[in-house]
Amino acid sequence: MVNRFESLAAPGIRKLAPYVPGKPPEQLERELGIKDSIKLASNENPLGPGPRARAALAASLAGVGMYPDGSGHVLRARLAARHGVGLDQVTLGNGSNDVLVLLAETFLTPEVDAVYSQYAFAVYPIAVQATSARASVAPAHPADHRMPLGHDPAALLAAIGPRTRLLFLANPNNPTGTWLDAGELDALLRAIPPEVVVVLDEAYHEYSVGMSVPDGTQWLARHPNLVVTRTFSKAYGLAGLRAGYALSHPDLADLLNRVRQPFNVSVPALLAAAAALEDREHLEATIALNRQGLARLREGLSALGLKVPLSAANFVLCDLGRAAAAVNDALLRQGVIVRPLANYGLMNHLRITTGTAAQNERVLAAMAAALANGA
Repeated sequence: MVNRFESLAAPGIRKLAPYVPGKPPEQLERELGIKDSIKLASNENPLGPGPRARAALAASLAGVGMYPDGSGHVLRARLAARHGVGLDQVTLGNGSNDVLVLLAETFLTPEVDAVYSQYAFAVYPIAVQATSARASVAPAHPADHRMPLGHDPAALLAAIGPRTRLLFLANPNNPTGTWLDAGELDALLRAIPPEVVVVLDEAYHEYSVGMSVPDGTQWLARHPNLVVTRTFSKAYGLAGLRAGYALSHPDLADLLNRVRQPFNVSVPALLAAAAALEDREHLEATIALNRQGLARLREGLSALGLKVPLSAANFVLCDLGRAAAAVNDALLRQGVIVRPLANYGLMNHLRITTGTAAQNERVLAAMAAALANGA
């Protein structure tokens, strides 16, 4: 159907395809008339919020009749103390997705470029196109690389030109689960021109601790053009509340906070996120459950003859070796929601979030049935 207002929209908006979230269980159950479906499509924490966040969330109800603190002082102060940075280096977002969009709005125009890797997070191209900036997409590593389909630092550097203003880099990467180690990331940051703002998206950082994935916040003092983004949606289990943040040089944070809407993080989100930061026990339980889930999914899927590379996040990338649509449909009919990746150009792949032990066994059983039935 023709949109009567299409010609009035900004050029970047006219051909923009919106982000498609994972299918909610309620929608699947309405469509297929089934019950008890599970969702392992959106990289959510199966444990949900911890007890401290839940208590803070309950207490926050008394304050929802008033606007939140527009500066988010308490949460920003805790984040500054946690990361050893100044209060003026913290920018809050309605999830880290909001911060990514703020960065695009702040630095991109139709006259400049942004760089990101092939198979990088789908929000990057959306944020870039919405500003009518030009995207320069760096080819990823091949499927037989030690980091299959992951970022190629040499290709990212080659994609940078005189018009480049932003470089988006997720570490670990979504949807591949791959990562750059400390040596690779350090060399890349040193080689990027200082006038290019580097957005290091560390949404899955907590899950990668103990692996060879570096903590990008350690390079903030060395690289004034670096912005590190984090979220409470993943390991902290607060996806529905929408709270995230960026750490950067104070001058960069000043620009972001000029664009940031004053009440972009709600009263419940501010309080629950601040409490979640202090709940080390819940975070450790989440990480332990995820490590077990990654191992079990890789073991079970590999036993079915599927390729499942290592992941430093809370999901696995499953290469079916053939078009994934039929298998995905068969899983849906068994009440198992995973993420097909056709929108990433990965037609043969599914992304599967780790769940509880019971959920992991259910997805493995559903996959075995789907394959046995010729899907």
